[in-house]
Amino acid sequence: MLIQAELVWLLAAVAKGDEDAFARLYAATRAKLYGVLLRILGWQALADEVMQETYLKVWTTAGSFDPALASPITWMVAMARNRAIDIMRRKGEFAFEAEADEALGTASKPSTPLARSEMTEELKRLLSCLGKLDPERQRIVLLAYYSGWSRERLAKELDIPVNTIKTWLRRSLVEVRECMGG
Repeated sequence: MLIQAELVWLLAAVAKGDEDAFARLYAATRAKLYGVLLRILGWQALADEVMQETYLKVWTTAGSFDPALASPITWMVAMARNRAIDIMRRKGEFAFEAEADEALGTASKPSTPLARSEMTEELKRLLSCLGKLDPERQRIVLLAYYSGWSRERLAKELDIPVNTIKTWLRRSLVEVRECMGG
């Protein structure tokens, strides 16, 4: 995979309509995006469709990418992930327990040595700070911000009042922010 500076350059070229840069960007990022989509959607045909939509959106919105706000891969994964979650919400296919287990497992530790070596220091700090939360609050934060669950869904699935969910999320984010030094 290309280094971040090259991806930033490629996105800038794509924003100017450079088809060769788009092809290189696609080649460098397709495996990561497809893995994210397949994990969320669980169906190859649907992942292929969302992958195409994501790259079309990258082509049309590359000019809005700001490297000061996110890395290119983070920006692209967010687009793909958000679209996949929207589709799954509409289909109603997210199973509570499986998703909760995945969110907790993903946050606890990367599965391969390569994944662990690629983790940024900031992400390591974030995971460490999340690990300091009470287990139930950690689960709620991950389901809300990693899996995209609404406060209402959390309240319904966990049988906890919505206002309690809101309070726990707010307090948890304050704790994580303080832990990370900001």
